[in-house]
Amino acid sequence: MSFSKLESFPIGVPFPEMPPASYKWLPDEESFNPDKHLALEPPTEVLTLADLGYNKSEIAPTATPIAASAPFRILSSEGAQIMLNIARMLRSHVRRAGNRIENTVRGGCYRSRWLRDLCLSPEVTEVMIDIYGVDVLPHNMPVHLGHINYQPTNPKEAVDKWHHDTIPLDYVMMVTDPTRLQGGEFEYFLGTKEEAAIFAAENRKPPRNRVVTPEFSGPGYAIALHGDMVVHRGAPLNEQAERITMVNGYIAMDRSRDDQSRTRDLIGIDDPAVLYTEWAKHVAWRAQGRLEVISETLKFNQDNDAVIAQLETAIADVVEAIGDMRAGPREAEHYEH
Repeated sequence: MSFSKLESFPIGVPFPEMPPASYKWLPDEESFNPDKHLALEPPTEVLTLADLGYNKSEIAPTATPIAASAPFRILSSEGAQIMLNIARMLRSHVRRAGNRIENTVRGGCYRSRWLRDLCLSPEVTEVMIDIYGVDVLPHNMPVHLGHINYQPTNPKEAVDKWHHDTIPLDYVMMVTDPTRLQGGEFEYFLGTKEEAAIFAAENRKPPRNRVVTPEFSGPGYAIALHGDMVVHRGAPLNEQAERITMVNGYIAMDRSRDDQSRTRDLIGIDDPAVLYTEWAKHVAWRAQGRLEVISETLKFNQDNDAVIAQLETAIADVVEAIGDMRAGPREAEHYEH
């Protein structure tokens, strides 16, 4: 996608003008300045879902055929330092993310204006569009913007278990300097989710010769992922050290594509006063787009069952969300026992 002006980027659900009750902005933050805080450099290469072994029918309904990028730069040195300072300040809000991650902060964009503006940055979004090859937006649900992971108490534990994400698209940014760490590498599996599940059922991890460990040049560098389709993890550290990453979520503008979300996994993890409202707005946005297509294009003399099927497809995300909300929490999916 190419826009004549970055400010003309469309949005899905607008970011709330006021943070939810009980959330307070960090005091005395410097304003986000893309000219000072960004140093955008596109990745040198990308990997496709076909490269991982997915077939055409598995790829067709997804947001993009792209699987992952090589590491690329997002933040300037000054921006990387501010990001690190913010992550350290937000650590007082850390909590466990179910059975996967010991220390994480979600909803940070309701606490840091700088982090919010970075995660919504049209300049960064333009780079993500170029990488994915499709029109994307920062995720409609702010809980998926600026997700921060910290090292576990026990360095022998994986920072994050082998898993695929609860959202379709994202980047994983190094906040601390990865070149100074012993262990704690970001890794992804050169294979499909089905293959990873087979290994997990056999109580095995992905074989090392099928694991990619990208080399990040420093803090502020990131890798773009098709998070719902690429199995990945944060490996254990070899010694105790500060290790922080930030994940920012994206969605396809094309609402005919699958949502590729497992929001139910977040029940019991995210603040329910925030999660359910964001969730409802997101699926309503998706249904609205699909219903608009029907209202604008449906012709007379259509097969009755075909009309019904179009309506069912249009509201499928809403129906699923209602069922998941009523069903309540479940353990987050991952590939380790």
